[in-house]
Amino acid sequence: MKRVGAHVSASGGVENAPLNAEKIGAKAFALFTKNQKRWAAKPLTEKNIEKFKANCEKMGVSLEHILPHDSYLINLGHPEEEKLQKSRDAFLDEMQRCEQLGLKLLNFHPGSHLKQISEEECCEKVAESINLALAETKDVIAVIENTAGQGSNIGYKFEHLAAIIEKVEDKSRIGICIDTCHAFAAGYDFRTKEACEKSWKEFDEVVGFKYLKAMHLNDAKSEFESRVDRHHSLGQGNIGEACFEYIMNSPHFEEIPMVLETIDPEIWDKEIEWLYSLAK
Repeated sequence: MKRVGAHVSASGGVENAPLNAEKIGAKAFALFTKNQKRWAAKPLTEKNIEKFKANCEKMGVSLEHILPHDSYLINLGHPEEEKLQKSRDAFLDEMQRCEQLGLKLLNFHPGSHLKQISEEECCEKVAESINLALAETKDVIAVIENTAGQGSNIGYKFEHLAAIIEKVEDKSRIGICIDTCHAFAAGYDFRTKEACEKSWKEFDEVVGFKYLKAMHLNDAKSEFESRVDRHHSLGQGNIGEACFEYIMNSPHFEEIPMVLETIDPEIWDKEIEWLYSLAK
């Protein structure tokens, strides 16, 4: 079964996220478990945790189909030791919050070299950061999101993702989230069925479908191979409809959270309905 939803608001408490997801007909969803623009956050209370789990059960979404996203401030490949440690501490906190909520995945952007170290060194730092967090937590899978390659971000090549995975010690707790907009902007074409087959074949050869744990379904305002991260509503951008028809009919994307981060929350329910209508 395909599990489509959106990145919904958790304003007022994490327990509100499943209620917001239910309103748009989601069968999966993403959320921030804390303010994504701040380092510190209030601890989750027992009330938050109990209500979150109860609301997920009420709406019929398994905890395995929820894709929390970490703070945008975190850079697990930071070239400066003090700032790297701050990011590692914050990432561990994010992992522990997922543990408390019973969530199985944590989605994150790999990091940036800030033009101070090589891409290879940055990938190594990210892998080391992941190993440290996994050693102090249980069950939660660290899910690396591919990037558009904007600025000094790594993760825009499938080879970067494979290099990080290679150095992660516990392969059972590492995975990938492919964002269609990011991949397109990075140079992986999805505009036709044939292009999709070619790009996904390359993903499988370089990384492997066994590591695909989630998707972000976004069209792109940005141009192909532009290395610019600009999302658009489905079918209204430069990727077009073929990409999403391919995904909704391929067996590779069963039972993983596939989350909209498109630009108009007012039509998320219609986009979800449209995606399911593509399934033959």
